[in-house]
Amino acid sequence: MRRASFWVGNRNTKNIVYAYEDYEPKDNEFLKDVKGFATYTEIKEWIKSEYGLKVSSLYVAQIKDKCGIEKRLNYNVGDNKSRVPKCPPEKEKAIMALFKHFSMI
Repeated sequence: MRRASFWVGNRNTKNIVYAYEDYEPKDNEFLKDVKGFATYTEIKEWIKSEYGLKVSSLYVAQIKDKCGIEKRLNYNVGDNKSRVPKCPPEKEKAIMALFKHFSMI
């Protein structure tokens, strides 16, 4: 449901008019050019249910980098002294399938 408010007359709160509109799209045509979005939790749950694999956020981030998908800045970067594991090929395939499922690529 969309909600909108707009001013009528001067800017006193008693002059605010609220309009409520129930809107339900008839189909998903309006979403055809919109890139998908999924949280890391949704990604992990979907891969667990579909493939039975547990993936870490690190693996998802590595594949996002590989595909050029934008992500937020990570402030917990470490000191670059430890070895960073690479995503195994079977988990990479599952993550790529998820990106296609959620229309992220």
